[in-house]
Amino acid sequence: MTNNDILRRLRYTFNLTDTNMIEIFAAADHVVTPLQVTGWLTKESEAGHVEPSDTEFATFLNGFINTKRGKRDGDQPVPESKLNNNIILMKLRIALNMKTEDVIEVLALTDFNLSKHELSAFSRKAENKHYRVCNDQILRNFLTGIQLQNRPTISGE
Repeated sequence: MTNNDILRRLRYTFNLTDTNMIEIFAAADHVVTPLQVTGWLTKESEAGHVEPSDTEFATFLNGFINTKRGKRDGDQPVPESKLNNNIILMKLRIALNMKTEDVIEVLALTDFNLSKHELSAFSRKAENKHYRVCNDQILRNFLTGIQLQNRPTISGE
C-alpha cells in the first residue's frame, strides 16, 4: 500500500477535512500547506498527484497520535525516515488506543482472523526470531475494519 492510499483511507474513515489534516501535521510541530495536502490526497492517475515521503507520512502519524491521545511532555518523537507496514500498524494502534484484542476484533469485522501471537510478532524488533512482516493484506484489512467500525452505515471497499 502506498502512503497516499493509507492517507486517503484515514481521511475518509475519520471524516477529516483539509484543515483537519493541516492541524494533525501541526500537532507534530510540522507546517504543511493546503496545496501539499491536496497533492497527497490526489489519486495516482490524476494530475497534481504527489507521493508523501516516509518522513512526511510518519510526521502525519505522529500528529495523529498527538491529536487522538494528547501530546506527551518533552521532546516529540522524531519521524522515521523509512516506514513499513509494521510501523504504520503500530502507530495507528497507539493513536486509536487499541489493545491486542481490539485489533483482532477490528480484523474480524473483515472476516480476517489473526491470533494474539501472530499480531504480537508484528511489534517485535526485526532481529527477533519471532518477528513477522505485516503484509499489505493485513494492513488493508485493518484499515477496512476501522472504517467499518467508524462508518458502519457505509460498506467497505
